[in-house]
Amino acid sequence: MPKLNDTKPSLLRALSLTDATALVVGTVIGSGIFLKTTVMAQQLNSPALVLLAWLAAGLLSLAGALSYAELGAMFPQAGGEFVYLRKAYGDAPAFLFGWTQFAVVSAGGIAGISAGFAIFLSALIPLGGPWIERTFHLLGQDVHWQFGLTQIVAVAAIALFAAINCLGIVVGSRIQTLLTAAKIIGIAVIVFGVFFFSRTADWSHLQSAAGASSSGSLSAFGAAMMAALWAYNGWYMLPVIAGEVIEPQRNVPRGLIAGTLILLLIYLSANLAYFYALPLSEIITSNSTTYRDALPVAAKAAQTFLGPTGTTFISLAFVISTLGALNGGILSLARIPYAMARDGLFFQSLGDVHPTSRAPIKAILAQSAWASVLALSGSFDQITTCAIFAMWLFFGVTVSAVFTLRHKQPDIARPYKTLGYPFVPLLFIAVAAWLVVNTIVTSPVESGVGLILIALGLPIYFYFKRNKM
Repeated sequence: MPKLNDTKPSLLRALSLTDATALVVGTVIGSGIFLKTTVMAQQLNSPALVLLAWLAAGLLSLAGALSYAELGAMFPQAGGEFVYLRKAYGDAPAFLFGWTQFAVVSAGGIAGISAGFAIFLSALIPLGGPWIERTFHLLGQDVHWQFGLTQIVAVAAIALFAAINCLGIVVGSRIQTLLTAAKIIGIAVIVFGVFFFSRTADWSHLQSAAGASSSGSLSAFGAAMMAALWAYNGWYMLPVIAGEVIEPQRNVPRGLIAGTLILLLIYLSANLAYFYALPLSEIITSNSTTYRDALPVAAKAAQTFLGPTGTTFISLAFVISTLGALNGGILSLARIPYAMARDGLFFQSLGDVHPTSRAPIKAILAQSAWASVLALSGSFDQITTCAIFAMWLFFGVTVSAVFTLRHKQPDIARPYKTLGYPFVPLLFIAVAAWLVVNTIVTSPVESGVGLILIALGLPIYFYFKRNKM
């Protein structure tokens, strides 16, 4: 494959520190903060332990952000983990990461967010039931497929934000900042409304119910922490677009760390408000797999000061929150196949940048088209479940690159060095390894499929590697 012409248009550095921080916060906050507390309360049966699990997950995410900040400042290029893994371990691990992200994780995540948007929107504007429904048996699991207006709305949302981000990083980032501000305001309304106007709020709610036994086991706490980590998922997005950040050596570390700290503050404040407004029994019986028809915990908390309109307010907050996560995902994740193509390890056309908008339009469209297929297939839940363990595998390997590169390239400029090195990255790697091993033990089918999906990238890698020579 011929080497790309360096005179071609390149990405535009236009993101300020505010834009970078808004990307981190706006991409991470989705539906998890409105829903996950219930599942965690069911697992731990203790308000204090639930809050501790949110804190632990936030600190783990901060440890990852501190480590990624060093790598992002060293290599302020588009691609994030793909770039760091390539510098530390070579083409093959980097390609397998990029392949897994493009084919499964990124597209599946975008598809899932768009589906969530359509479901939340249906609470405000009825979209009707599915037109077609089928159940297939694959890999020992039932895959439920359905098609209707909900799926069409999900694909339309992907198309809309793909079009917006094809206009350029400035337009996409401005939309992201507005949506981030809107969702923070929505959460702030809940928190302040509960603390100043709730009719049921009582600090005694933070005590476990009389006679209730809290589950303080390590496995239960780990399961609750995993639920919280899902709500923190996405803090690693900023380094992916480091090639478009102004003064990246300064603003990538600052945006990562500031964004993660803001998330930690928001999540702890919101959960404290939930437990202040509602008794534990009300939180445990909120919307979850066990109580599918119940109101979400955030809606119940909002109703304590807004009355019945609290449900409508939360539905609107859901819609805005998912739109922010969707825009952030489309804005960021297309930069991974773009970086792969620029290095000659993926389809060359995906490395093109539009001369006017300075956006990687072909990469955005390819990522969004595949996400739309998954959204229509209805199988993205199964696909992303299989890939979660692979995500944490790559997280751990990427953070290990901090140690590898300090050994391989000790003299390279490091505008930012990981705070708490070597203990902070070691802690992150240890927890990531535990999560991977625990997933293999507890979910062998899903983790096995995840490994197969990664391995499928090997023949594709050798194809591009051979043609690059």
